[in-house]
Amino acid sequence: MPSTSAVPRSPESLAHEALTRYLELCDVPRPPDTTGRLEDLFTPDAVWEGVGPLYAAKFGRTTGSGAIAAMLSAHLPPNGRFQANVHLLHHGTTHAAYNEVRGKWLMQQLTRYESGAAELVLARLELDFRIEDNSEEDSRGDAEGGRALISHFRTRRVFDAELGPALATGLQEVTTR
Repeated sequence: MPSTSAVPRSPESLAHEALTRYLELCDVPRPPDTTGRLEDLFTPDAVWEGVGPLYAAKFGRTTGSGAIAAMLSAHLPPNGRFQANVHLLHHGTTHAAYNEVRGKWLMQQLTRYESGAAELVLARLELDFRIEDNSEEDSRGDAEGGRALISHFRTRRVFDAELGPALATGLQEVTTR
C-alpha cells in the first residue's frame, strides 16, 4: 500500500517555487489558476531592492513584506500602465545552507504598455530565502516539507530593447490567449 505522507521537497525546490509564484503574481494578465498575495511570499523583514545604475535610481530599496507588496502593486493593474507583462525565468543556480537558500537567475521580461510601446528587459536576479519547516499543513495550505519566503530580493537590469510594432502585436496576441 502506498504511503500517504508528503515527500519533503528540497530547500532549492521550495525557493524556485516561491520565485516562480512571485513572477506569476507579477504577470499581466495573471495565469488563470494564479491566486494569492505578493505579501505572503516575503518574510516580515524582507528587503526588495534595485541595484546597479538603472534600477537603484528607479526602484531604490523597500523594507517589509507589506511595503514591498504595495510598491509592486503600484506597477500592476489597476494601478500600473502594463497592458501585458510576462516573465521568463532562465535556469539559475542555488545554494542551500541550513534554513537558507541563495539563488541567482536571469529573468527576461516582455512588456506591452497601455501606450502601445513594448520592450524586452533582461535582469539579473539574486535572492535570499528563508525556509520554514512545517511539520503539518498550515493555514496558507503549505504542505509538509515547508515553504520558502523571500528575505532579500535584488534585481539588476543588464539589457533592454524596444520592440517594434510587429513584435508588440505578437506579444499582445500571446498574452491574451
